[in-house]
Amino acid sequence: MSQRRPHTPASAVLSGHDVEVAAPAKKRGRKSKTTADVVTAVTTDNGSSVDAPNGSIPPMLSPPTTPNKRRKVASSPSKPPPMTPTPSAIGLMTGNSVLRPTYSTGDIDDTTPPPVDRPAQPHHTNATLITPRGTQVPPSSSIFDGSPSIPMQETTTSAKFLLDEAVAHLLRVDPTLKPVIDKNHCRVFSPAGLAETIDPFRSLTSGIMAQQVSGAAAKSIKNKFIGLFPPESCPTGFPPPDIVAETSIPRLREAGLSQRKAEYIQGLAQKFTSGELTIPLLMNGTDEEVMKSLVAVRGLGAWSVEMFMCFGLKRMDVFSTGDLGVQRGMAAHAGKDVARLKAKGGGKWKYMAEKEMLERAEVYRPYRSLYMWYMWRVEDVNVEAVGG
Repeated sequence: MSQRRPHTPASAVLSGHDVEVAAPAKKRGRKSKTTADVVTAVTTDNGSSVDAPNGSIPPMLSPPTTPNKRRKVASSPSKPPPMTPTPSAIGLMTGNSVLRPTYSTGDIDDTTPPPVDRPAQPHHTNATLITPRGTQVPPSSSIFDGSPSIPMQETTTSAKFLLDEAVAHLLRVDPTLKPVIDKNHCRVFSPAGLAETIDPFRSLTSGIMAQQVSGAAAKSIKNKFIGLFPPESCPTGFPPPDIVAETSIPRLREAGLSQRKAEYIQGLAQKFTSGELTIPLLMNGTDEEVMKSLVAVRGLGAWSVEMFMCFGLKRMDVFSTGDLGVQRGMAAHAGKDVARLKAKGGGKWKYMAEKEMLERAEVYRPYRSLYMWYMWRVEDVNVEAVGG
């Protein structure tokens, strides 16, 4: 005996647009009310992304009445992939606030003037950081008595030449990178990129907001969050940690945060307020010290911290094995058939095993952050011969 097939879902969400699909009418004229699963693209803490399926949209089904004239809908041209294929979270970590447009910092496309030349170190924070009360602290500052520090003899270059020397090192150890380097200018570690200022609390809070939601939703939450606090209490344009730490969870949730995210953000604020997280630590601590301190905060996973250290603090030797885009790029650069590997599956390490990633990246020290940046872009370049 044949069974009746279930009705086609009444609505679907695909690529951020609502697509209404009328359910077929029953004999008695009653409409079936069903709801489709919501499908969207999100970035997880390990850097992988979950894409909406590319299946076709079910055809429009008309009710048993005289159909209306169909309206022509202009198709929007396809957009090129973002320059950084991994995370919308990165943009939120470093982007400007819509509600405070005069607060400029960390935007990848900001027109911040190039800095006065100053020392730069691969294992040191190379960005100017902003204290919760708005004081700018440049990397060359010597105000951090008693803070973790990196010996000055490790200073190998200056902000003006950091990118040039890093690129020269990459080409020296791996000439096959020349096509992707020639095609893509890395502004992140250029003099203009190093001129950007970063508010660490704001960046890390934004990263928590961006977890498991779309970029548009994260921006909306961020702006509502800023709007919870009076402008006069926010010297930098973003609420300082001491005020956030004293704000109740129900009040924080009014910005659209989940219970858990509100707890994470309040906990992060308490870490800054108590002195467990400080500007001196983030500025002068070793990569290992900064990583250890930040992943100890609830809500900050390894991937979030790695992206903050790379794009926020501008540290040059960050390497994320948990980023699927980096893993895929490394596989392509090694000459592997990434399409076949994707179809084959294989879980988290379907493109390249973690051990192999670490071994291959070792030669690019102390500039693995830049190497990682190029691995996000390697598939856009036609590289005829690459090392296996």
